Amino acid sequence: MVQSLLFVALGGALGASLRFLVSLSALRLIGPGFPWATLFVNVAGSLAMGVLAMAVAGKDPGRVQLFLMTGVLGGFTTFSAFSLDAVTLWQKSGAIPALAYVGASVVLSVAGLIAGMALGRGAFA
Repeated sequence: MVQSLLFVALGGALGASLRFLVSLSALRLIGPGFPWATLFVNVAGSLAMGVLAMAVAGKDPGRVQLFLMTGVLGGFTTFSAFSLDAVTLWQKSGAIPALAYVGASVVLSVAGLIAGMALGRGAFA
């Protein structure tokens, strides 16, 4: 139990740190106004989750799942930040940009997962 918690905690710290770096980079490169960083991490995280899900399919995922899927990707993808960004965008810019952001996040993340699963099937079959 303690060892499993350690794998999740270490992965989560890495994922959260990566997410922070993506946010800083997006702010510097693109600027404020639209939550591009959160959109990116949600889509990229879904893609990675699809690939990893296929990599461990039919196997005992053990430490890989705990560290990478629960830890790293759990810390990297942040739907709580997504929700805050959507509401903030609605309040600052109105319904249309906020709804566009919500729709793009959901559709592209699901598409990313499907693409990741296809990539994972090809790579790990």
